[in-house]
Amino acid sequence: MQQVATFLMFEGQAEEAINLYTSLFEETAVSHIDRYGANEDGVEGTVRLAKFTIKDQQFMCIDSSINHGFTFTPSISIFVTCDSEAEIDRLFAGLSHDGQIMMPLAPYPFSEKFGWCADRFGVSWQLSLELK
Repeated sequence: MQQVATFLMFEGQAEEAINLYTSLFEETAVSHIDRYGANEDGVEGTVRLAKFTIKDQQFMCIDSSINHGFTFTPSISIFVTCDSEAEIDRLFAGLSHDGQIMMPLAPYPFSEKFGWCADRFGVSWQLSLELK
């Protein structure tokens, strides 16, 4: 059966990112973590492949065993629709902490409250309050 998942490539921070995301969002689950062992391509103990979900959206991630000349870009971001002002405030504060704010949390013509940030790993997030 064909599946579509967001795939995130880190260089030694995959587990830290998973821990951040699963601590901030409700309805999360880590279904699989496979780690590099001794004498393998990656750093022993880092994530060879992990699978987790945030509100039924599947994510996969790795700690790349190769140092690439690129990282995440804000051209692609994870868009989250929030159900309450408390939720959007909490998520934005947690995701933007030690990261970068591209659009501050504020009302915009397209959303009652919206914010765009990159977390401390460089993953871009757009958060929007669901209009009632």
